[in-house]
This record gives sequence, C-alpha cells and structure tokens, in this order.
Amino acid sequence: MTQHNHEYWMAKAIQLAQKGRYTTHPNPRVGCVLVKDGQLVGQGFHAKTGEGHAEVNALADAEQKSMTQHVKGATAYVTLEPCSHQGKTPPCADTLVKAGVARVVFGMQDPNPEVAGRGLDKIKKAGIEVIGPILEAECEGLNPGFIKRMREGLPFVRVKLAMSLDGRTAIESGESQWITGPEARQDVQRLRAQSDAIVTGIGSVLADNPSMTVRIDNDDQETDAKNVRQPLRVVMDTALSILPEAKILYPSKQAWVFSVAEEVESEHLDVLSKKGVTVRFSPRGDDGRLDLLDAMGQLADAGINEVLLETGAELAGGFLQAGLVDEIVVYMASKLLGSSARPLFQLPLETMSEAVELELKSVRQVGQDIRLVYLPTYLEDDFDEGFEV
Repeated sequence: MTQHNHEYWMAKAIQLAQKGRYTTHPNPRVGCVLVKDGQLVGQGFHAKTGEGHAEVNALADAEQKSMTQHVKGATAYVTLEPCSHQGKTPPCADTLVKAGVARVVFGMQDPNPEVAGRGLDKIKKAGIEVIGPILEAECEGLNPGFIKRMREGLPFVRVKLAMSLDGRTAIESGESQWITGPEARQDVQRLRAQSDAIVTGIGSVLADNPSMTVRIDNDDQETDAKNVRQPLRVVMDTALSILPEAKILYPSKQAWVFSVAEEVESEHLDVLSKKGVTVRFSPRGDDGRLDLLDAMGQLADAGINEVLLETGAELAGGFLQAGLVDEIVVYMASKLLGSSARPLFQLPLETMSEAVELELKSVRQVGQDIRLVYLPTYLEDDFDEGFEV
C-alpha cells in the first residue's frame, strides 16, 4: 500500500476515535479499522473504561458483518500503539496477533515512557509487519490530556473565557451571565463533557454559586446526552472558606476542594468531610497562595487527563503565569461592555516585552458569537520567579 492509502485509512480510524471524545476518560480515545484488498473489513473505537478497546471492537464488527474470514492477512490501522499489558481487558497486541493480521499501521506510540514500543515489539516478534507513525500529529490531537499526563505527570489545562468585543468578561458590578448566545453556551457544555475535571476558584463560587455540571440538550447531534458523565468539580480555596451548601459540592462524591493546611479550621473540614467532599491540601507557593502546580499534579495522579478552567481573571491569570495553561478557548460576543468592565486575565505586566504571546489555532462562528482557540507560547523566563513553571 502507498503512503496515501495509509493516510486515508488512518484518517478513518481518527474519525472513529473521536466518537469516544465524551466517554473514554481516563482512558485515551482510540480508533481502529481493518482493511483487506482495499476493502473495509471491520471498524471500532474505544467507548468506555472497562469495555472493549478499539481493536477488539473492530474484530467484533468484522464478525458481526460475517467478515471474520477476511481478517487473516488484513491490515489493522490503529491511532495508538496497541497495548501490551493486561488491564481490565486483555492486551490488544496479543489480540491482533491471534487474529492473524498481516500488518499493523499505527498513528503514534504509547506516550507512557515505561511501556512505549512494547506492543509494537510484541507484534514484530510475531512476524507481523509494523508501519508508522502515520498522521502522528492528528493522532496526538485526539488525546492531549492523556499524553501530557503520561509524559509530564500533569493534566492538559484548557481555559474557557467569554468576552465582549472590547475584551471584557463582566461589568464592574461583577455581573457576567449571558455575555454569549445560546449556541456558544451549548458549545461550552460540550467542552465540559469532554473534560475530566472542571476547576474554578473560591471567588467565583462565593460570587455566583455555580453548579458547574454538564447540561447537554437531548437533541444535541454531536453528543449522546445519555452517556455523558459528569466531570469532577474542583475548587481552589486557600483558606477553605467554601460553604457546605454551595451548589458545586453536589453531588459531593464528585467534588474536590484544594486548600492550604495551616489555613483550615478543623470543624469546617469535618463538616465537608462528613458530606463526602474530598479536601486536598497543597503547599503555599512562593507567591503566598496555593501552589497550582502541586494541585494539578495531584489531579493527574488521580487519572485526570483534561481540565477545563472556568474562573475569574485572577485565578486564570495565576494559571497562565504559572505556565500551566495549554489552550485558551475564547467566545467573543457581539457586545460592548465598556471601559469599567473587568478584563479576561489579571496579569502584573508592565512592559511590552513581558506580554504573553499566543498562537491562534482556530476560528469559527458559533451562533452570533466567534470562537477563538489560542495556544500560549511559553518561555520560562517570561514569568516572575515567584511562580513555579
């Protein structure tokens, strides 16, 4: 087969993997197609943790279509290196070898440095041809959080912001609801749905008392509302001043609060703990506030791949200054809020040379609003020594 053919079928596998966008976490999104003599034999994707992996589902699809006899000698296109370890399901590398495929084309190696290459080595030792990586950047784009957690021990942090045409997020009083239209707000629900955790600050909780739950319309064509799960909700609260009745703490088993131990009153901690709320502690950073890097590391240790940061300008600025923001999603409304309104980020910058550079990744219209996605281009010396990078 030619490089063009490999890319064509890998693109099909990528499309399949995207179907698991809202349901696979903490596992990666993976797609697989089986091809023989230029014809599709079977296809599958990983849908949920504990259920069949993409390769297994592709083989099951071939069986359902009465195409099992064509699997032997076929080419398997998989967006991620087949796993080599026994987990909740058998190793996919062994499954492909047993199925008798003649060739495995992979999109990217396993990002876990401890196991990368093992699945491919097992397949090669069985005498099966291995080709790849193919469309590696596109395959990596399926799982930015899983990849970062495996390689760096941190989740992928996506900041969501809504602003007016003049770059403001709320009027001076703090009122910020409904800056954008209904289409943009539903798009935000999709961002929540694909996230493992939603993070906000105590200031936003005390001011707005948000629930931070996923609310997908039943007729939403992009997501399956019935299968979308609620992400973990996380509050950054240095002094543990959150009220027990705060909406974000319900249901309590899906809520974490990060605090600094010496700031906490034991009675308040007991009340929250009895409600089932998980209180985590992080040290105080050099700036005197809760160490965000430590908190993100704890989330990664708990299997959190992707974090959606929905908060005010101060905490958003803190994440950006700490070098923890991987992507910024901005919804720009066709409104003007005026010079007294609040900015997107609070950043203590004094000169143009201190400006945070952003790379524009995509632009599209959502209803009457514009959705812009930016990537920060970090340089370590861009930030004050008081912030950990």
